Formats: sequence, C-alpha cells, structure tokens
Amino acid sequence: MSEQMFALDIGTRSVVGLLLDKEEKKYKVIDYYVVEHEERSMLDGQIHDVVSVSKVIERVKLHLEQKHDITLERVCVAAAGRALKTKRIQTSKNIEKQPLMNEEDILYLELEAVQKAQYNLAQEENTEKSSHYYCVGYSVLNYTLDGEVIGSLIDQQGIEANAEIIATFLPKIVVESLLSALNRAGLQLEALTLEPIAAIHVLIPPSMRRLNVALVDIGAGTSDIAITSEGTVTAYGMVPKAGDEITEAISDHYLLDFNLAEKFKKEITLNKTAMVEDILGFEQEVTYEELVEAVLPSVDNLASAIAEEIMLLNGKTPKAVMLVGGGSQTPELAKRLAVKLKLPVNRVAIRGVEAIQLLQPNTDMPVGPEFITPIGIAIAAKQNPVHYISVTVNDRLVRLFEMKQLTIADALLAAGVNIQKLYGRPGMAYIVTYNGKDVTIPGSFGKTPAILINGEKATVDSSIQNGDTLEVLRGDDGKSPEMTVGEFIGAIKEMTIYIEGEPYTIQQVITVNGKQVDPGYVLKDGDKINYDHRIKISELSQFDKMDQTFTVWIDDQKISMNEYSKRIVANGKDVSSQYLLKDGDRLEIINETKPKVQDLSEKLQMSFDTSIDIIYNGKPLKISKPLVQIFRNGEKLEQDETINDQDKLQIKKLKNEPFIFQDIFRFISLDLSKVKGKVTMLKNSEPVSFFDQLKPGDKVTISIES
Repeated sequence: MSEQMFALDIGTRSVVGLLLDKEEKKYKVIDYYVVEHEERSMLDGQIHDVVSVSKVIERVKLHLEQKHDITLERVCVAAAGRALKTKRIQTSKNIEKQPLMNEEDILYLELEAVQKAQYNLAQEENTEKSSHYYCVGYSVLNYTLDGEVIGSLIDQQGIEANAEIIATFLPKIVVESLLSALNRAGLQLEALTLEPIAAIHVLIPPSMRRLNVALVDIGAGTSDIAITSEGTVTAYGMVPKAGDEITEAISDHYLLDFNLAEKFKKEITLNKTAMVEDILGFEQEVTYEELVEAVLPSVDNLASAIAEEIMLLNGKTPKAVMLVGGGSQTPELAKRLAVKLKLPVNRVAIRGVEAIQLLQPNTDMPVGPEFITPIGIAIAAKQNPVHYISVTVNDRLVRLFEMKQLTIADALLAAGVNIQKLYGRPGMAYIVTYNGKDVTIPGSFGKTPAILINGEKATVDSSIQNGDTLEVLRGDDGKSPEMTVGEFIGAIKEMTIYIEGEPYTIQQVITVNGKQVDPGYVLKDGDKINYDHRIKISELSQFDKMDQTFTVWIDDQKISMNEYSKRIVANGKDVSSQYLLKDGDRLEIINETKPKVQDLSEKLQMSFDTSIDIIYNGKPLKISKPLVQIFRNGEKLEQDETINDQDKLQIKKLKNEPFIFQDIFRFISLDLSKVKGKVTMLKNSEPVSFFDQLKPGDKVTISIES
C-alpha cells in the first residue's frame, strides 16, 4: 500500500512543492511545482513577510491539488540551515583543590560552555534572552589541562581545566514564522527537519556517516554546510555567499540586469554558448570558456569562503565534499574548492537527484542538484521527524525542539537556567601566617546541583521525555577548611641524636600564636604559625653539654676562658654550634688543654699573691705569700692544680700583712730544730728577730757555728 507525502522547500528565491509516494522502502516523485517569490519576503532562510510567503505556498498547494484532484492538509518542511548559528567558545574551571573530576563534572563544564555560547549569541543579536535560541547540538573540540591538550579530564588533577566546544543554535523565530506561514496557507505541520539534515539523510546513509564528509548546499544567497563524522552530524555552518555572487559578477562584467544575468548564467551552463544583449543594446555571443574567465575571481572567492568555513567547523580537511543546490553548478567551483582544501579533484563532487538511493527513477522525476534538498525534506521529515516536547523545569513549562535525543542539559538551556549559579558557593577561606608569610587555605568546593526527574535522582546527561517534571536544586555550599597544623606543614618527624654516646630524642617545635602546639592542633583563621624542621646544635636543650666555651663559675659568676675552648665533633668532623642536625648524628665534645688555678689570675685581673725581693746570704731571693685562697667543693686548691670545665670555685681573700723575717724559712732549706751550734740572724748587718718586718732589698744573713 502506497503512502502519499507533500513536502515544501521554502527557499530564499522560490518555493518548491513536491508530491511523493512511498512504496515499501522506496520513494517515487509524483509531481513538483516551483513558484518564485515576487518580493524580497525571504532573507537568508528567515521569513520576513509571513503574508507574502504564505501566498506563494498557497499557489504551490493549489496547483498540485487541482492537477491531481486531491486535498493537501499536512506538509513536511525544513528550517533553513542558513538560519543556524554556530559559536565556538571555551570555558575553564579551577580544579586545584577539587577532588578528581568525574564524568558529570565534565558534562557541567561542557554545558557551561554551551550556555556561554548561547549568551554571547544573544548579545550579538542585541537581545538579553539567550533562551530565544534552541541548541540543536554541540561538539567538544578539545580539553586542556593547565594549557596542555588532553584526551580526557576524567580523574585528572591540575590547576585549570578547560573545554572548547562548537555549538549550533536555531532561532526560535525561524520555526515560529514558518509555522505561521503554513497556517495562513491552510496547512498543518506534519513533520519538520533541518535542510542540511535533509540533504545528508538522502545522500549519506547512516552506514556512511562514520566517514568525515562535508555536504555543501549552495543556494542563491548562502551556502549551507553540514559535517558528518563518527556516525553522526557533528557541525553545521553557513557562508553568506553563493550563486548570487556569481550572478552579480556576470551582471557587472556584461552590463546586464540581475534577473537577465541569472537567466544568462543558466542558459550558458546548459548550452555552453548564449546570446546576450547588454543595457546599451549591444548584442554578443558568449562561450562557456569566456564566461568562466570573466567570473573566475568571484568563483575563487566563493571557494575560499566555503573552504575556510569547512576547516573551521571540522578542524581539518574532510575526506570528501558533496555539492548540492543550484549554485553547485557554478563553473569551476568544484575544482577550485578541491584546490583550497588540498583534496584530489575527484573528492569534490556535484550530486544530483540520481544519487538518492531511496528514490525510484521515473520520467517525471526532476534532475540536477537543486532538487536534492526538496526531495530530502520529504524523506527525512517522514523518516526522522523533529518534534516538540514539553517538560516542566522548576515549575516552569518549557518546550524543546527535538533535534536529537534530548537530555536534562537541553532542558536547562531551554529554560535559561544559569548553570554557574547552580553550584554551591565555596567555603570561606582562612588566611594564616606561616614563618612570616601569609598563606591562604581555601575552603571546600561547593557541590554540584542535585537534579530530580519525576522525583528520581538524575544527572545532566539523563534522557527526558514529553511531560517529564524536572527539579534542579542548588548544590550545597562548601565548608571552611578543617586542617590540622600537622596537615598544613606536612611530614613532621622525630630525630634521635647521640651526645657522648647517649641517645636523645628531639621533638621539632611548632608554635601557633607564640605557644607550642602538637601536630593535631586545628588551625583557625588568622593563626600565626612558626616551624623550622632544621635544628641547630645551639637550639638543643642539651646545648649546655656541648658548649664550646670553657667555663668556670667563681662565686656564682660565670667566667669564660675562650683560650681553652672545646671542639664539637659531629660524626668525626669538627662543626660549629650552627651545625644543622640530622637524624642519627653522633656528637662529641673534645677538650685538649685545661687551665690551672693560677691561670685564673690574669682572667680575673687580680693578683693571687704578693712578693718581695731580698738578698739572702749574698744571693737574691724572692719570697711570696698568697692574697687569696681558692676552694672547689670545699677543698682548697693550690695554684698549680688543674681546673675543669663548669667547675664551681670560691675565692677567699686574705689580709695583706707585711712580710716578716720568719717568712723566708718557707723558701730556704734550713731546719733550725736540727741545728746544734750557735745561729746568728742579721738583717742589714743588724741582729733580727723572727717577727721583724722585711722590706724589698733587705740583706738577710743566717750563719751557724759548728
């Protein structure tokens, strides 16, 4: 059983109506009818005069109804590909303190980029409402991490993650004005598609869409571009140059009216030669070769513009290019485009109706590339129609243009929900001072939004259906940092060192706000932390045992004797008190020479004894007596006795009395108790007693009679 279809291709210059029959899996063209617009009621795919366009549609409809004695009520149409808006944009996110990124984090990043593109597009169009555009698809061009391109951001860590996307949008007004024109002509929309999708659908079946192919529909005012790769349509674009550019070049060169130039272009392309009369009345015959030479610069410009857009959308040269539409027959265009894209000439081809595999050939079938899109509209709109669906987002009814399997992300875009504002705010950061420098400790990141679809938890990539109810709840705010001083500083280790073979465990000291704390102390905003894992010998509590200065204490007064200083030896090598300790160091104190009691006299700048010089039995003699007595732990020390480091000494001062005669007996060898003869004692030749005073220079004589 056959099924009849009615399709309209509402173009800038004309409206094409088609009647098709579907028999099983094949389609057959029954009839077609073309009516050109009498006024400039269409511009770049947008209906500017709904009433005028509806009249042309009605003429096409009535012609086909009367000719075939039928009533046409429903129609398949397409939104012009040239009305699509493509934006390339990137967005970034700081992830320095964020846990490993998961798939949903990346989807939110992509969605934020799409929304940014949508907003920028609205700004360019002088409107504040980005929701005036449908996002009909986007592709990720690349991800970068800290400025370097990376294949995937999942489980990556760094400072800044970046996603660059290319997104395609369709103005809602394009669809709405199209529906209005159909309603005025007495038609209801049966199915809707996009012109680029229509052409691709009939020329490039799904099995071939894994190939990277560009399809270019060259019309009168614009050239519409669609790219396929990896089984789908990845990008759409438009160049505001097409067949009219060439017609204007012919008009300028041959001094022709624009409409006459268009007619002349078609005739010479078909017959390879044509007669033409310019506005001055001069008539001439022009060959195809002459025409080509005249318009070649314009053809070259058109080829360059198309090639640049293809490279922008695809990022590289595609494997092949298909040209459709009336403008595709522009002389030398296919060859010039191949050169611009650095493709073999046979990789850029003009495709006509005969290339449509689903179409059953017949004598009434139109020929040429200009009928690819009209036929494709009928077939694609029937096989892959685009529908509206309605969903509720946070109690607001939203209608979506179903170009693909719709997700929650599409609903958020259509509802104008600001993705960035859905994230919880980051927790308040702390500022602490560490060893004199300010350091910021960030709070935790805010959580991603919570999404419910019909009361069930969902993610941004969850599919939606007509009538679904969505709730988008703002993510929880982050918290202020919870960090111990140990976590802030990092690994804090104990050290064991050995002093004279005895082990000592050293705890490295952490102070916060001037007070010593343990590593488990939880930091607060404004804390002042001081910590240095490097410890000098001089900072040890056991430093007194390693003091390199020889020190004694006299009557509790510290006396340093640097000339008798000790050496500190670490692991067999001399070091200073500023030596930075390491775990396991072995320290020794070496003192090679020690002072005697008499050496303290010079240090204290005081005399420990007094003396005079006399003459004894004709020979000089020095006699002396102490002025002080030195004690150590209660024991009296003689002047030639050795003292030790850290000795505690006491000094007792003696009365400084004159020398008397008997003092000499401590310095001479004479034992009067053993003398048997008479002893004569003289001082300066005069008899003297034991208690007579002696003065310097006195002459003392002691003689014994045997």
